Amino acid sequence: MIGRLAFATVALSLLLTVEAATGSYGAAGAASGVFGVANVVASPIRARLVDRWGQRRVLAPLAIGHAASLAVLATLASSGSRPLWILIALAGLAGVFAPPLGAAMRVLWAQLTDSPVLRARAYALDAISQETLFTTGPLVVAVVIAVWSPPAALYMTAALSLVGTLFMTSGAASRARVAATVPAKRSSRPLAQPGFVSVVLGLLGVGLALGAVEVAAPAAGEGSASILGPGILLAVFSAASAVGGLVYGHRTWSSPPGRRLLGIGLGMGVSCALLVFVPGLLGLAVGLVVVGFFLAPAFVTGYLLADELTDADVRTEASSWIDTAVNTGAALAVAGCGALIDGSAPGVAFLAGGIGALVCLAVAAPGLARVHRLPARVTA
Repeated sequence: MIGRLAFATVALSLLLTVEAATGSYGAAGAASGVFGVANVVASPIRARLVDRWGQRRVLAPLAIGHAASLAVLATLASSGSRPLWILIALAGLAGVFAPPLGAAMRVLWAQLTDSPVLRARAYALDAISQETLFTTGPLVVAVVIAVWSPPAALYMTAALSLVGTLFMTSGAASRARVAATVPAKRSSRPLAQPGFVSVVLGLLGVGLALGAVEVAAPAAGEGSASILGPGILLAVFSAASAVGGLVYGHRTWSSPPGRRLLGIGLGMGVSCALLVFVPGLLGLAVGLVVVGFFLAPAFVTGYLLADELTDADVRTEASSWIDTAVNTGAALAVAGCGALIDGSAPGVAFLAGGIGALVCLAVAAPGLARVHRLPARVTA
């Protein structure tokens, strides 16, 4: 979890470090955007390398490259020599080298659990841990910046990533995850499997709703004298997601996972869209509880489907596509909803994110409904 905490601190620490160095939120946003795009584009490639060569051989070099890029960026930002293009290029390198610790950890969970029920519970705990990290990560960054400086927070992020990755790859389970004897065939790639693209599309919709919440909730709470400010509203959303993950993991499900993902996504999309009609911050907080309750279960179901639809030798890549789908949807929503809020009100962003989610799920629905009729794949 040490290494995965770095993913919860890197966005804010990178944004504020570049802003402090340049005095421009536009420049900071550009660096953060390049980091995010590079991370999303490189994610399947990194995961494929892990599947091919093993966790220890790939994750450690990636962590070194990631930490070095962030450390050099922090050093340049602290000095007088800080051309913007160099800072942006280093942010892009950091995104390319970001180690896929979440996907790698879920492969180990699949390896260590011998039944679908235990695996679902392990994935639920994994999703809850992730929500906890993303709730506490920005608070840690805020404390470090208050005591020291934004570059210090970026140095901390680099150290967390490197130490956490090396600690993980030194474990017996990670060392046992050896390289594949032969490269995976093109026909075994996750996106080539029947039903997998529908899963990715459904989770893209979940990401659209998530991104709308990440932008519209803080905008709604900004400037309010109420205790329900931006940070509290997002914390309520994350806490609801953790509770949803606990409830989901505790229950034994008999329905097919494809239909479950469809139902979960519909619930999240509809409840997000309905936030446009909710009056007041207290009502919004209650509404965010409902929306957040679906988030962790959507991730868990996506990970289970990634296992079910793909072979064991591409499992890291399959799991990374789940994260990539949600992250891509969230990034698109953040960009689009930010423009909507500037021209109208936060409620319109909730509506747009919810409708976008429902459109994606409508397109994915036929494929998700057919998933339970597909033959089972080889498990890890």
